[in-house]
Amino acid sequence: MHPSTVPADPTSTDPVRRDPSKLPSPTADAGRRYDVIIAGCGPTGAMLAAELRLHDVRVLVVEKETAPTSFARIVGLHIRSLELMAMRGLLERVLPHGRRRPAGAYFAAIAKPAPSGVDSRYAYLLGIPQPVIERLLAEHATELGARVLRGRAVTGLQQDDDGVTVELSDGEQLRTRYLVGCDGGRSTVRKLLGVAFPGEPARTETLMGEMEVGVPQAEIAATTTAVGQTHKPFWVRPAGGGFYSVLVPAAGLSDRSEPPTIADFRDQLRAIAGTDFGVHSPRWLSRFGDATRLAERYRVGRVLLAGDAAHVHPPIGGQGLNLGIQDAVNLGWKLAAQVRGWAPATLLDTYQAERHPVAAQVLDNTRAQTELLSAEPGAQAVRRLFTELMDFDEVNLHLLAKITAIGIRYDFGADPDLVGRRLPDVDVTQGHLYGLLHGGRGLLLDRTERLTVGGWSDRVDQLADSAADLDVPGVLLRPDGHVAWVGDDQRDLDAHLLRWFGRPAH
Repeated sequence: MHPSTVPADPTSTDPVRRDPSKLPSPTADAGRRYDVIIAGCGPTGAMLAAELRLHDVRVLVVEKETAPTSFARIVGLHIRSLELMAMRGLLERVLPHGRRRPAGAYFAAIAKPAPSGVDSRYAYLLGIPQPVIERLLAEHATELGARVLRGRAVTGLQQDDDGVTVELSDGEQLRTRYLVGCDGGRSTVRKLLGVAFPGEPARTETLMGEMEVGVPQAEIAATTTAVGQTHKPFWVRPAGGGFYSVLVPAAGLSDRSEPPTIADFRDQLRAIAGTDFGVHSPRWLSRFGDATRLAERYRVGRVLLAGDAAHVHPPIGGQGLNLGIQDAVNLGWKLAAQVRGWAPATLLDTYQAERHPVAAQVLDNTRAQTELLSAEPGAQAVRRLFTELMDFDEVNLHLLAKITAIGIRYDFGADPDLVGRRLPDVDVTQGHLYGLLHGGRGLLLDRTERLTVGGWSDRVDQLADSAADLDVPGVLLRPDGHVAWVGDDQRDLDAHLLRWFGRPAH
């Protein structure tokens, strides 16, 4: 029997957290060399920085904004993102700031309950203010030792065989081995690379904000119910603290480059609903379009793209933030392996090979949902058909799995069905599986109690546990929680350890 190499307290596998007071100040960057510079400190950039720091990679995050997002837009963390939070020991930090909601009515806002048979401990939506999740992820990254430089943006780059020279908006130049653009849909990094961003431009716009109203709730409910029969998306609903969340189509607004005003909301509400509900005193106002684009490439040499810099789509189903966080967790350990020198030759290429098709599927399902939200008779007929089909649990579950990313299977070749999929948070003797993944390392979970990771123990943990809740004798998990191998043959396991984790240290 091989004893477990995972300690009883899984959090003790985490690297030593750095004391920010002992790190160089932002003004001391001149001439410094980083392993990775990340453009953008939104959720994608912050999550990526934290993933890299788990492997002691020297990371600088450059953010053009001087302060985090201030408006309190509510975003939703889907099942797979909640699983990733649990894998990194972040869920207990995040949960108190959000509100749990049932995992249903995601697809085109069709009102159906969550299907049965969702194989996850985290089968709910966590609504959380955008500034809060951004702050929590940024704090996590800095606690691990990432450095965040605010008030400066990446304006230029030049790469060679050895690294990338990054120019900032104040003229300073920094040197890094790799650069990752997490700088949004209008990504400067993507434009500097000359990566094409094909797709469809915005055809429609929607106004969204939170504000107070001047009419009774009963009147609002009656009007929005009537309007919702023909106009989707549309809502005026309580958002807490006396404020209402307002979503209304914005056809006819003249200048998309300008932020919306409360007068714009009043005009659009009167045009759609016949009343402006007496809206006033906005807490925040925004607008978004339905542009749908996907970068042709996620990597050019030593420069990579993630999050909205790589893909944009309508926010239907709330997939954007989640897609970016999942990009970060897929990329982080691979880029760290490249920096640390043990990455197999093609490992970094699997980032695009795996994540580009996932984004393409998200773009397709948002296109489909957009069509179902149209007021046109044909689209409404298809919507009624979908509403009937979703009464079948299999259909409802299939669509839920698409939206929440729990149905993803990466193509690892002719392997058993479990390979390439994420493994749920199964029971193990020490508690739950995800508690063993806080350090961002691979994991061998061995029910046979005779397998070993051998010379890969510097990057892969192992747990010999005959009581683990698995239907297979053993599984090898990548740091992102996806199954890289199943079986009970040591020689076959070694081949897959070599494929994903490079040559053994000894």
